[in-house]
Amino acid sequence: MDKHLYLVGIDGSEWSERATQRAVNLAKSNGSRVKLVYVLDWSRMQPIVAEGFVTPSVNTQDEEAYVEKNVLAPLLETYAGTGVNIDSEMRWGDPVEVLREQVKADHANMLFLGRRGRSRITDLLLGSVANKLAHCVGIPIVLVP
Repeated sequence: MDKHLYLVGIDGSEWSERATQRAVNLAKSNGSRVKLVYVLDWSRMQPIVAEGFVTPSVNTQDEEAYVEKNVLAPLLETYAGTGVNIDSEMRWGDPVEVLREQVKADHANMLFLGRRGRSRITDLLLGSVANKLAHCVGIPIVLVP
């Protein structure tokens, strides 16, 4: 039987770091795997530009390098000695859609998210990623305070 997979949506916030810690601790206790997923959101960076129609002013390679160096690598290093199989992935798109697709593609057993993301104002106006995912993923979600 395959080990369970815990998917963790991360965004560089303290809440997503705590979600990672919770997932790793649970995985360590029961032999599950953990996958960290960082979604680079075009809409946050380019609110009025449609990719493909106008050359984006954001250098995607620079953004990806920043996330790799300042978010993913430190998390992977922090939990390297835990004995937990931890993988990471970075994708572009809408965080809700990407995480929903990732849950299905990876056959994840549980999704861990920080209760809040980096933008409290966006959460208030548009609803949080966690709230939207709670209505569409079909697996247990752990919202970490």
